[in-house]
Amino acid sequence: MATTAAPPATGKLVGKRLRRKEDPRLITGTATYVDDIKLPGMHHACIVRSPYAAARIKSIDAKAALETPGVVAVYTGADTKEVGPVPCGASLPGLRVPHHYILATDRVYFVGHPVAVVVAGDKYVARDAADSIEVDYDVLPAAADPEKALTPGAPAVHPEWPDNTAFTYHQEGGDIAQAFAEADVIVKQRITSQRLIPTPMETRGVVADWKPGDKALTLYSSTQIPHLLRSLVAGMLGLAENKTRVVTPEVGGGFGCKLNVYAEEALMSFVSMKLGKPVKWIESRRENYVATIHGRGHVDYLEIAAKKDGTILGLKLKLIQDLGAYHQLLTPVIPTLSVLMMPGLYRFRNVTADIVGVFTNCVPTDAYRGAGRPEATHAIERMVDMLAAELKLDPADIRLKNFIQPEEFPFATATGLTYDSGQYDLPLRKALEIGGYAALRAEQQTARVAGKLMGIGIATYGEICAFGPSPATPAGGWESATVKVDPDGKVTVLTGSCHHGQGEETTFAQIAADELGIGLDDVVVFRGDTAIVQYGIGTFGSRGTAVGGPALYYALQNLKKKLKRYGESALGSDDVRYEAGQCICNKTGKTASLAQLAGASYRALKLPPDEEPGMQTTFFWEPPNFTFPFGAHLVVTEIDRDTGRIEIKRYVAVDDCGKIINPLIVDGQVHGGVAQGLGQALYEQVVYDDNGQLLSGELTDYAIPKATMMPWVESHHTETPSPVNPLGVKGVGEAGTIGCSPAVVNSVVDALSSLGVRHLDMPLTPEKIWNVIQQGARA
Repeated sequence: MATTAAPPATGKLVGKRLRRKEDPRLITGTATYVDDIKLPGMHHACIVRSPYAAARIKSIDAKAALETPGVVAVYTGADTKEVGPVPCGASLPGLRVPHHYILATDRVYFVGHPVAVVVAGDKYVARDAADSIEVDYDVLPAAADPEKALTPGAPAVHPEWPDNTAFTYHQEGGDIAQAFAEADVIVKQRITSQRLIPTPMETRGVVADWKPGDKALTLYSSTQIPHLLRSLVAGMLGLAENKTRVVTPEVGGGFGCKLNVYAEEALMSFVSMKLGKPVKWIESRRENYVATIHGRGHVDYLEIAAKKDGTILGLKLKLIQDLGAYHQLLTPVIPTLSVLMMPGLYRFRNVTADIVGVFTNCVPTDAYRGAGRPEATHAIERMVDMLAAELKLDPADIRLKNFIQPEEFPFATATGLTYDSGQYDLPLRKALEIGGYAALRAEQQTARVAGKLMGIGIATYGEICAFGPSPATPAGGWESATVKVDPDGKVTVLTGSCHHGQGEETTFAQIAADELGIGLDDVVVFRGDTAIVQYGIGTFGSRGTAVGGPALYYALQNLKKKLKRYGESALGSDDVRYEAGQCICNKTGKTASLAQLAGASYRALKLPPDEEPGMQTTFFWEPPNFTFPFGAHLVVTEIDRDTGRIEIKRYVAVDDCGKIINPLIVDGQVHGGVAQGLGQALYEQVVYDDNGQLLSGELTDYAIPKATMMPWVESHHTETPSPVNPLGVKGVGEAGTIGCSPAVVNSVVDALSSLGVRHLDMPLTPEKIWNVIQQGARA
């Protein structure tokens, strides 16, 4: 086996701007999504949904549907009552949890509530038959606005409770009374983070395939959490987990809305089990808007206290969270994340927060890109800007004055977190330098003299990522990885995370290739099949690389130890090292390649002492803390006085996500995040009328940014490694979204400040801005 020929050097891959390995199949249309799956004997399902936000179901007449040629079954809530309720993973004191059936039984409580399902051999037949089902409703008053839903006498979303308060939550730290007593200035403001619709390019989809002979279920789902989905759906249906398999093909966008277990996943499984046939359901865009979770939905009442020199002393928050009609997996948890991050990057340690979670007759809210942290950052960054205006201080200077300093880390916050590491001034100083801040301010003065409305906005952010230590999560916060070397020396990584656009198929291959000294194309990364991949938690909360990456790293270290033991046996020496894809004897220079060592491990003619055959290791990694990325965004805007249209002249983003594995992928994540943050700042808003009807229920009525609306994002970085994990990574998937909206709004308010504008709520539509300009002109 021994040889003296060394393999070619691969060079370090971590840190290089490499194109994603997964992209060719995605951009050539050869990837497989749920809707691409075709199984023998497949049937199609269409769901009948409530057109009312609140109503009693008096009767359901499915006779015409059942008589439609090609229809094989119709099921209603009376048939599915024994299936377990849609699960809520949150646990808060006094939390009211409605029993949400997979099909409505006696009443509906939001537009889009599933009432019945029609199954046919053809999807168009199923749709036509669904339209023929007649449901007799007794329509009831609805509560669609969270603040109105809290008022006495408001319609009860769930009549089993006397009001619409789902929970209250209080958290405080420091001495808030003393902080406000010592303050020279107190600034107060009501700030909203409006409801948003995640709008992934691929809507949700499910294929359920029950094998009666095996009594086993295979569920194909566009999900971010395949193993947790398996556990929870199996529980809902009373199945054993080892008889339940979840397969996640490509996912065409998740953004948190697929971090869930939905009624349709259990419903299609139920239908397939009843019929003994595979059943497919693909969500329409309209269904996606009325049945998949929404994000945000905050109303915040804030007070910030400070000294005359700009030193921030404390912050008060009352948060009203629109929960929607029932709880999805994490619905009640999301606003608590806002409370955790309400201090932002600032060193003050006096806070108090009160959350009121409110039921409304609307689609449930849950995790959407950032999940609580964009709301928190928007609130604190708007308050800091208003404080700077009140004290006539530069918004950059007041931030630099209040930042936590590098020597103060690890930093214990007033909300109970421990920030891992940070040099918070570096991204801001870099953004100011790249943007030419002093010159921009001079340009702004000249523009104002000329009657132009030019604004300069700054926002800094910190976010809690790498979810996370298991005691702080509803379902475990660890992650897993398996690395196996085939007899030919090629490497397969099985990750328990479930990347769906984050690029881990490439970055994990970079990590593995560097650690093993092999080429990038010698590594395949696999995820998303619970029958093949060891149990994992999934991808959300910027945890894919920050938690899944360390699991992979430690699995690789154990694999290298095993390779070294095989190398010692093969080379007849205990003075052996592993590097550059081979074991090398330090005394003789003889080598054994990775392929030779792997082949020997499977042939097993001569096993090292106490070593088992095969070349495979698995590691489950539990993080000791969250990670805390941070950054600064600078936005220059100009407003057209005649139309209210906002033009973004420059967008500078400086983000610190710890050690960067692949700068190209990091930039892509930031750009995508900025697009969604820009959507919230300027365009997007869920609109319900007083009867709970969704008025923005199609892309014709719900505006998301188009490519022509995107500014050129000048993306830059600083690197402050995290001490939480051996890779030093922190996470970046949500950074752009979190930093964007306050930077844009701060810029627009700055542009309009000469007209006396102090604050504006999102979205900053041309109509809203035009009206503000007209009011200012009349003043």
